[in-house]
Amino acid sequence: MTALQSEIPAFLQKLAQNPRITVRRPGAPLKGSKCILYWMQRAQRGLDNPAVDLAVAIGNELGLPVIAYFSVISSFPHANLRHYAFLNQGLADIEEDLAERNITFVVRRPPNHSLETFLNEVRAAMVIGDENPCREPERWRKVLAKRLSLPFWTVDADVVVPSSLFPKHQYMLHIMRPRLNAALPQYLKPLPNLTADHAWPAPRNFERFPVRSDITQGWRELDRTIKPVDHFTGGTHAALKRLRHFVDHLLPGYDTQRNHPEVDGTSQMSPYLHFGHISPLTVALAVDKALKQGGVSQTARDSFIDELIGWRELSVNFVKYVPNYDSIECAPEWAQRTLREHASDLRDPIYTLDQLERAETYDELWNAAQLQMVRTGWMHNYLRMYWAKKILEWSANPAKAWEYAVILNDKYELDGRDPNGYSGIAWAIGGVHDRPWFDRPIFGTIRYMSGASTGKKFDSRRYLRQIADLA
Repeated sequence: MTALQSEIPAFLQKLAQNPRITVRRPGAPLKGSKCILYWMQRAQRGLDNPAVDLAVAIGNELGLPVIAYFSVISSFPHANLRHYAFLNQGLADIEEDLAERNITFVVRRPPNHSLETFLNEVRAAMVIGDENPCREPERWRKVLAKRLSLPFWTVDADVVVPSSLFPKHQYMLHIMRPRLNAALPQYLKPLPNLTADHAWPAPRNFERFPVRSDITQGWRELDRTIKPVDHFTGGTHAALKRLRHFVDHLLPGYDTQRNHPEVDGTSQMSPYLHFGHISPLTVALAVDKALKQGGVSQTARDSFIDELIGWRELSVNFVKYVPNYDSIECAPEWAQRTLREHASDLRDPIYTLDQLERAETYDELWNAAQLQMVRTGWMHNYLRMYWAKKILEWSANPAKAWEYAVILNDKYELDGRDPNGYSGIAWAIGGVHDRPWFDRPIFGTIRYMSGASTGKKFDSRRYLRQIADLA
C-alpha cells in the first residue's frame, strides 16, 4: 500500500473498487470541509442515480451534508433553445426529488457558474461527478481532474451494466450480448436512493438560480430558431408518467408493434434517457415487474430489453472507445473500402443540406420522417435507419452524407448529441455494428433500404397523414 492509499479511509477504498466508479483524482477527503459535492451534468435526476447514492454514502460516513450542483453551460456544443427548454423543465423535478432525500440542489448560470469557485465557496471535501463518454464532456472531466486539489470521482450512472466491464470496442452486439446478459442479474436491482443524514445549512443570500425561471434568459449567442416542442415535457416526473403508460398499454405488443411508425408502440424514452431524467435501470425494472406480474410476454420483454440495454449500451461502448464516432473515419475498413470503390457512382438527385432540412425531396416517406423530427423533436427509430441511408444516396459523397446526418440529428432531435444517435448514423451509413451485404451502386456492400420495401412493412399512408396533421 502506498503512502497516499494509507491516508484514504478504508470505506472509500472499498467503494472505489466498484466498476461503476472511476477515481479521476485520488486522495483522502479534505479535512475541515463542510460537504460532499455532487457535480450533476449528464444524470439530471434525483432518483435512481448511483452518483447521488455514492455522494450520500460518503457524506453519511463522514458526517457531512450533500450538495448537488448543476452548472448551466450556455454554449454546450450543438445545443439550441429546444434542448435547453427540455432541460429547464426537468430542474424543478430534480430539486423536489433531492429535497425529499435531504439534499440541497443548487443551479448557477454564467458568468458565475465556475465549478472550482463553487467547490471553494462551499468547502467541499471531495467531488462526485457522472460520466459522459462523448468527446467534449469527457475532455472537461479530464481537464478538471488535473486542476482540482481535492478527490474527484465519476460514476457511470446512465447504463445498467458498467461500461468498464467492456475495456475495448465491441464490434457486434452478438459478441457483447453474452457478457452483458451474464452481468445483468448483478446490476438489474433497485438502487437504495439513500437519504442524507445531515442537511446543508445554506448561508443567507446564497446565490442560486430559481429552477422554474428561464435559464437561457439573456443568452445572445443561443440559437433560438429551433423552438421547444409540445410533444414532450422534460423532467423525471413526465418520464415516469410516460413509462407507466408504455408498460401498462404498449409493452404487451412491443415485439410486433415497435417497427410500426403509424402507431404509438414504442417507449419514447430516448429524450429522457439522453438528459438523464430517467435511469435505464428504472425503465428495465418496470418492464421486469410487468413480466413477473404476467402483464407482458417474455418475448415482448426480451425485445425491449435488447433495445434498452443491448443496443443502447453497445452505442455507449462505441462512443467510449472509437474517437471519431461522428464521422466516416469510424467506419470499419470493409465499409470504408466499399464506399471508396463506389465514390464515383452517379447520384441523382443530389440534395443540399438546406433542401434536406426543409424536407424538399421527391420521397414523401423520407420528408415525413424529417418533418416528424423537426416538429416533434423525435423520429421513430425504424425510420431513422431509412432516413440516414437515403441521405447517403442523395449526398455528393459518404463523408458529406455523414456530416449532414449528424447536423440534422443533433439540431432537431431532443435525444441528439447522444451515443445512440451517433451509433445509429454509423450503422446506417458506415456499416458499424453490421456486416457486408449485396453489392449495389452508391452503397457498395452497406446494407440498403428502399422506400418501396420500407413503406410496405407498415401503414405508411396512415403515417403520412399523421405527419401532415402536425403542420
